[in-house]
Amino acid sequence: MKVLIDTTIWSLALRRKQPTPEEQLYIEELSELIGELRAVLIGPVRQEVLSGIPDPKKFEVVRKHLAPFDDLPIEQADYEESARYFNGCRKKGVQGSHIDFLICAVAIRHAVPVFTTDKDFLNYSKHLELELYTPRRGHGIQGPRRC
Repeated sequence: MKVLIDTTIWSLALRRKQPTPEEQLYIEELSELIGELRAVLIGPVRQEVLSGIPDPKKFEVVRKHLAPFDDLPIEQADYEESARYFNGCRKKGVQGSHIDFLICAVAIRHAVPVFTTDKDFLNYSKHLELELYTPRRGHGIQGPRRC
């Protein structure tokens, strides 16, 4: 099964500072998913990762690192569904970004779990049919398994 890798995980793996032991576990899990050809992303995640790199040379290095990874296709229905999710969650007091809800919509349609350290996704998973990826070593945010 493919796994949709969120910006938070890519950022941990691509940053230059020394990771904490917990962060290292996330990075190792990402490496395993990459080795198994299971890691995918969507265009907006690619954009978020690259948008945080102002230096053109570093930007190009990261762009090349991300280039081999497939983007799950985004369809018109995904944008519409993400708006429904945004509105429905907001009514229940759950706030989130438009990109987060687009990630949810695409992940749900493709029936792939999301690998993230962003605790907002745990809140979304309480109201959406969203599956969160739990690293095999048992770390990470734990959400309901609904997909």
